[in-house]
Order: sequence, then C-alpha cells, then structure tokens
Amino acid sequence: MKRSALRVALVCAIAAMGVARAWAEPATPPAADQCLTCHLDQDSPEAIAYKTDVHAARGVSCADCHGGDPRSDDQDVAMSKARGYIGVPRKDQIPRLCGRCHGPGTEAFKARFKLDDVLTDFGGSVHGHALESNPGGPQCVSCHGVHSIARVTDPRSPVHPSHVIETCAHCHSNAAYMRDFDPALPVDQRDKYLTSIHGKRHAAGDIKVATCVSCHSNHLVLQVKDPRSPVYPTHVPGTCAKCHADARYMAGYGIPTTQYDDYRQSVHGKALLQKSDLNAPACNSCHGNHGAAPPGASSVIAVCGQCHQSNEDLYEQSAHRGAFAEKKLPGCMVCHGNHAVRAASDKLVSFDAPAPCAKCHRNDGTDTSAPEIVRMRGLLDSLTVGQTATLAVLSHAENLGMDVTDARYSLKDVNQSVVQSRVAIHSFKVRKLEEAARPGIAIIAQANRAGEEAVHEYKFRRQGLAVSTLIVTFLVVLLWLKIRQIERRQQGEKS
Repeated sequence: MKRSALRVALVCAIAAMGVARAWAEPATPPAADQCLTCHLDQDSPEAIAYKTDVHAARGVSCADCHGGDPRSDDQDVAMSKARGYIGVPRKDQIPRLCGRCHGPGTEAFKARFKLDDVLTDFGGSVHGHALESNPGGPQCVSCHGVHSIARVTDPRSPVHPSHVIETCAHCHSNAAYMRDFDPALPVDQRDKYLTSIHGKRHAAGDIKVATCVSCHSNHLVLQVKDPRSPVYPTHVPGTCAKCHADARYMAGYGIPTTQYDDYRQSVHGKALLQKSDLNAPACNSCHGNHGAAPPGASSVIAVCGQCHQSNEDLYEQSAHRGAFAEKKLPGCMVCHGNHAVRAASDKLVSFDAPAPCAKCHRNDGTDTSAPEIVRMRGLLDSLTVGQTATLAVLSHAENLGMDVTDARYSLKDVNQSVVQSRVAIHSFKVRKLEEAARPGIAIIAQANRAGEEAVHEYKFRRQGLAVSTLIVTFLVVLLWLKIRQIERRQQGEKS
C-alpha cells in the first residue's frame, strides 16, 4: 500500500509540474524565418540588407513576398511550388504583392501599422498605366528599393526628400528608357531643376524645398493634362500655395507669403480660377516649372512679352526702356505690379496716386512730359467717356421710339480702338496713341450725331404734329361754326 501510494503521489507531482510548465511556456516555440537564416549563413547581400528593412522589423518574412514555407529548413520543402513559392516576382506582379498590405481593405496588420491604400492610387497613375502596357514599367521597388526599404522619413530611403530627385531622374533622365513609354516627354527635368531656386537650395542640403513629389504627388502621379493633376493649370496656383502661402513653413526664406491671395484678385487669377481660362498665366507661366526662378529685372519684359507681344515691342522702342534699365526697374511690374496685376484701366495714366505715372512725373510745370501725359489721358477718355455719353444719347432716342440700331451697332467697333489705344500707350508717344484712337473717335462722333439727329427728328415730328393738330382743330371749329350758321338760317326760313 505504501509503495502504491508513493507511486501515485510521484505521478501526480510530475503531472503537476508538466501542467505548470505548459502554462508558463508556449507549447511550441515559433519557428525562425529559415529563409533568412539560410541566406544569412551564405552571406547573401539581400539577406544582410533585409535585416535593416522596415518590413523585417514588423515581422514580414521572405515568404510573404517570395512565397514558400519559411518554417522549414529543408530547401526542397521551403521552396516548393506546392507551398506557394514563386521566387523572384515579375515586375508586373510586385504592385499586387505589395498591395496585400498597402492596398484596399482592412485587417489587423494594416490597422496596427496604419497602412494606407496606395495600390489604388498607383493603379490610376501614369506609372501604373505604363506598367500595364509594358512589363518593364515602374512599380513599387523602382522607387522604394527592394530588400532595404526604409520609411520616407529615413535618410536611407530613396524617396527621402534628400534623394527623391535622383530617384525620379533614374528613369526620367534616361532617354532610352523613356522612349518606350512617352517619347515626347522631356528628359531634362532634373537638369532644369538643378538650375532652379528649389534645386540650388536642395543641392545645398535644404530638404524643405519643393521636389518632384511636392508638385506631382507620389503614388497618384497624373499627366499634366488630367484635370485631377496637382499641376493641371487651374490647380498650379494652389499647389504652389501649399508652401508659398504658409507663413510658418516659409519662415526663414525672407519672401512674402501673400502671392496666392494677390494672384486670386488679379486679372490673371480671375481669368484662370474663376473663368477656367487655360490661356491665362499661372505661377509656372512666369517663374517656370522645373527650372523655377524669380524673373530678374531685365527678364520681366520678356516674360510678360510671351503673351503681350505687341506691348513688349512698343515698350522696347520707348523712352521708358532705357530709363527703367538705367535704374534697374523691372519694366512692366513698375506700372502693373507682379502677382496682383490689375485690369487695364485709363486711371493708370494719371498724376493722382497711386497711379504709376505719379511715381515719377509731376503736373506742376516742371516736368516736360506732363503735357503729353495729359494729352494721352484725354485721348483715352475720348474713347471710353465718349462711348458712354454716346450710348446715353442713343438710349434716349430709343426711349423716344426712334430707330438707332445701326448707330448702336457701330459702337462695337470702338472697343477695338480702346484695346489698340491701351496697347499703344506702351510706346509713350502721343502720335502712336492718336493713330490708334482716331478710328474709334470717328465712330463715336458719327454715332453721337446719328443719335442727336434722331432726337431732333423726334422733336420736329412732335412740333409738326402739334401744328397739324392746331390746324385741324381750327378747321373743325370753323366747320362747326359754318354748320351752326346754316342750321340757324334754315330755322329762320321755316319760321
């Protein structure tokens, strides 16, 4: 009995120890990533690089991308197709592989590491479309690397702000490679960028400045002609404003941050942003895009002349060209401003501040140019004020019931003279302005005369009608009196 009880007690004790150990430790310890272990033993560069990969730090195994069984140390088993082994993925397979974590849908792993759906963006991008049409097209590892992928904020990453220019240039500066996708796309963007203010600061180590992804986005890169693109004409001002309208971000650069607000109120901004006129200039029209730089005082005229060719030609021959150049004044900007460009107005030709003429000229008898300025303003007023006054005369005639359709229609041609005169003002010569204004002034005079004649004719008709009415009335009265006389005579004869 005693031996039997002792045996039972010993068995129970051993069992209890086994249960305690089972609760204290996992039943089977997790298997190591045998793929990585084996390749490290072979000093594989890929395996060594993967030790510092952001995915390795989060438990992503080799098999998660390459397939196979990472738990087996038997090569035939680990690399068995039956276990899903695919080896090196084809380029066009890579987005789908990455998309299992970085694509649509929700799961615990994605939620834990806050992974966004970048696969959908990539699929809709120019890069995604290029890959669909050509297996050699760009995909995830083209930008992020392969076995040593790092976070964007890690200076080791190819897409870190300090490296992203060279990463994009790896394809976009390769003419032979780009020929297979878009032969018309320039391959000198990187070289132009290095000449820009952004590029020079970037080369000096400033990673706050704009890079490729700042303007073109990262995963959802679209063609410039796509209305969704950040660099579509109507979006360019807002894209530039992301940095240039942010006072905190721009602190330290010593440049204003009001450009976007000024531009929105300008004649250019209203045309582009409110009327969607794609011919209206945006930031890159004047500053350039990849080679962005502020126009110098000597180049402003050429920049504005891209659109305002006639104005530039006249200005180049004017007295102001030499005077402004001598004082290093930025041409067009002196009178029109830069970002807050005002619509053309005759008020600009005036001695009253803030008109630009008042900056340099005085109408006090000491300035020999003053009489010419007064004469030029008078010619402009002859068109605008004269047209308004004539329209009033024609409206008065129409209200009287007179037909002045032809005269009113002729005034439409005055607008052409107004435009040409406002162009001619850039010559700063009275003779040029007189030539441009003369046809419009003649049309106004003729239309005004037609209106006054119509009013005069109306008055003449009214006077004639009044006289006719008086005569008819007088004749009616005489007739009535004659009838009464005859009636009385007849009554006398009867009596």
